[in-house]
Amino acid sequence: MSISSGRIAWEEVIEAKAFIDLARVTPQPFKDSVEFTCLPVAQGCAISLPTAPAVGLNRILALNSRDELNVAFEWMKTRTGRRHVQISETSASNELRDWILEQKLVEDGAWAKLTRPAPSTPLPVEGPVRARLAGIEDAPIVGRLMCAGFAFPTALEPLWSSLVAKKGWACFIAELDGTPIGTGAMFVEDGCAWLGVGTTLAEYRNLGAQKALINARLNEGLAQGVSLFAVETAKPEEGQPNISFGNLTKAGFKPSYIRKNYLLPN
Repeated sequence: MSISSGRIAWEEVIEAKAFIDLARVTPQPFKDSVEFTCLPVAQGCAISLPTAPAVGLNRILALNSRDELNVAFEWMKTRTGRRHVQISETSASNELRDWILEQKLVEDGAWAKLTRPAPSTPLPVEGPVRARLAGIEDAPIVGRLMCAGFAFPTALEPLWSSLVAKKGWACFIAELDGTPIGTGAMFVEDGCAWLGVGTTLAEYRNLGAQKALINARLNEGLAQGVSLFAVETAKPEEGQPNISFGNLTKAGFKPSYIRKNYLLPN
């Protein structure tokens, strides 16, 4: 019996599409060298890159039926690394919660999903940090910034470099007095946009880079005719600072739902 809790939210679908496309545009020799692969399932996917420390590259997302989850889950069990299943609290029926227990999944943190409509006019450029659209010649810089900002192995730089100047993608570089200090990407399809992989070098944080990158992507999306934007960040916890969540809400994003991360057993 399939679990049906309604359609998958658009903000979940656009994120899954972004990661499916990331796997598509990444050169095959590099994918083979790091065992990077993605399995599209219905409107979602399962994605695996065992050497990446982040949940985002080792997870199942945008699925909420037992049949679809079982397909992705059986595939993911053949992979290595810290693998997760992400499930929105709003789509977790009692049957879906039973499935989580059956698979012996362990809760391992949660993300907040946020959305906002397009701004009516371009957002102003403020502060000392400027964000510019990356060209193909900037691909190595984007890869370097992404890995340094997220503490990824430098061997994964080609993964992020491959996004630059690809159809559907817009990558940005944040600069302070001409020095690249941060980066972020946006994936666009059918009037919706996903903002992701935004990061700032540790020594330059709290200077406005994230705000500059958010606004630059909103403005680029507006220019491309995007009507809805989606993004995610760590779930805010009472008494703990969450600068990313604060910057996003200041930029007009509103919480949509909480998505829990469940760790697959070894």
